[in-house]
Amino acid sequence: MKVIRGFIIVIFTICCGSTGTKAQDVYLSIPEDNIFNRSEFTSSPITVMNTSRTNWDYAFLGLFPVSPTFTSTSGANFIHTTTTVSLPATVLLWQLESMGGRLPSMGYQGYLPDFQSFKASPIIWFGPPASILGGGFSRGNINFTFKIPAEQIASNAFQAGNYSMNITQNYDFTPRNFRTVLVIPASVRWLTASPTKYIEISSLNDYRITGTRVLGNLGNAEIGHTVDFNLWAKVAANSIQFVSSKGTQGTRNIASVKLGSNGSALTTKALSSTFQNFSAANFNVIPGNRNSFIPELYVSAEDLKTHFFEAGTYTFELNFSARSTDNSINSLQNTAVQLKVLPRSEITIPSSGQNVNFNFNTAAHYANGQSQTIQKQIKLSNNENFELYVKSDENYFKKGGVQTAINSNILQIGLEGSSANVPLSKTPQKILTNGTPVLDRELNVRYTIPPAGAQTLVGKESSTYSVNVYYSFTAI
Repeated sequence: MKVIRGFIIVIFTICCGSTGTKAQDVYLSIPEDNIFNRSEFTSSPITVMNTSRTNWDYAFLGLFPVSPTFTSTSGANFIHTTTTVSLPATVLLWQLESMGGRLPSMGYQGYLPDFQSFKASPIIWFGPPASILGGGFSRGNINFTFKIPAEQIASNAFQAGNYSMNITQNYDFTPRNFRTVLVIPASVRWLTASPTKYIEISSLNDYRITGTRVLGNLGNAEIGHTVDFNLWAKVAANSIQFVSSKGTQGTRNIASVKLGSNGSALTTKALSSTFQNFSAANFNVIPGNRNSFIPELYVSAEDLKTHFFEAGTYTFELNFSARSTDNSINSLQNTAVQLKVLPRSEITIPSSGQNVNFNFNTAAHYANGQSQTIQKQIKLSNNENFELYVKSDENYFKKGGVQTAINSNILQIGLEGSSANVPLSKTPQKILTNGTPVLDRELNVRYTIPPAGAQTLVGKESSTYSVNVYYSFTAI
């Protein structure tokens, strides 16, 4: 039997395109705390490339090392991916951290450059040894550390979104090209807190000022943000709560108080229980990512006298909302406002009304007595309910500083418009009852020596007799 042996060649033809490696982009998420606090950002080691080799390239017969470099192919700035803003390349610094888990050999004149930034020209990220004998590196991940110095955060405006830069490198490491992307979170945050604001009015002169006055400023308001925002505000309730110095409760119209700012940051509007936008214009993202202003409360002179004159405590709560312009982000801040009006009273007598003179030089004066009214002799102010009293310093008139037998009660005192007169004595006598809070009220005072009192003066020595008269308040 003849055996014929043979063989078969099986040929597989595999057709394929190029197998380029997809870029491994480097994303750096910058925390808002670093941005708002203007503190340095430093990343953990980040894998940028990978290598399966262990030695550096050397040119011209292996005598000159080829340094590995990075080059920006998209210019000198990080470009925002959705807007026209940018950041300079100098905001971001980087440095080799390891290759295959350790730093490459820095034998014969090898070196590690300090932190540096990307440029449109090649930047060496490691200096290989001058000779191949100086050593190489380990296979594996090529890691870098990235940082943004505090001064760069303070001097640049970081707007929410992604800032990108295209980078190429000159070795056969993987990938050859990649993007470095700075990721900025969208955020609005109050950096200052004013949970309470205490305002005190301790002088009646505050109510004599004309025009609009500053009721109080609420301190510096500083807001960190990576998006444009507006300031909205309202009050928590429809009215101001009032408790008088005597414990009586009531309310006041909240619209009598206006909110604005020291400067042009806010428009001035009356407060209400509905949120209103008080921004004069959008607060745009600026270098340092902080905007500050001083909110102030205003009240007109007339409203101050009408609504806030009575002694006591006036309270309301302000609700602030720093909102992104698209209303997607909202940062709240509440401030409890307490206005304390201290009890104050004042009686003034003009110099023209400090002397009241009675002349007894006719028989009719002694027979019929005398009466006279001093116009606007007393101007009084009191921010509590009150009663007005009058008294003398002694129970008898004096002559030349010496007490006489003429009793002070021959003189009666009352107010024009009132039928009641009270005899003057050392004991305070009430001449006005149930007085309500009032500012600079002028009173005409009536002085009377009735016939019975005048007749007691018959036969008295011709001379001048005087007694001091005092007016005082009692709060009720």
